[in-house]
Amino acid sequence: MKKTLTVLALATMTLVGCGDKEATEGTSTHHNEGTLEEVVVDIQTAETLSVEDVVLSAKVTQSDEAVDDATVEFEVWESGMREEGHMVEGNLKEDGVYEANFSFDHDGVYYMFAHTNARGLHVMPKQELIVGEPDMSKVIPDESDDSMSHMNHE
Repeated sequence: MKKTLTVLALATMTLVGCGDKEATEGTSTHHNEGTLEEVVVDIQTAETLSVEDVVLSAKVTQSDEAVDDATVEFEVWESGMREEGHMVEGNLKEDGVYEANFSFDHDGVYYMFAHTNARGLHVMPKQELIVGEPDMSKVIPDESDDSMSHMNHE
């Protein structure tokens, strides 16, 4: 029995070792793919805004270098109304900065995720947005840290 387990263990280690070698042969990494370098998303949208058209903005970096090949979507919803939120695609402007235009139609407290997919990683920082002069007694705090399953797309 011990002999069989030893042979199985050695065979498994050999296959795993070969598999790793085959996986890396003939492939190349692109922009730090396969590394564990953290992707950092810095939301640049002000936390206090007026009721008007605004620019949602986030800067994406990895190892202090701009990431120009990310996918960024801004998820915005009003306090207590996450099910009625909106997803807005961010477009690369320059040096890792992604932007999207968004319109608020009334005062309120809103929340925003900057859903970012970059180099095999998903990062989604969240920010509270105070728009205009909302009645703070009606604000429902939002403690969510995940994406919503039902949303409107603009």
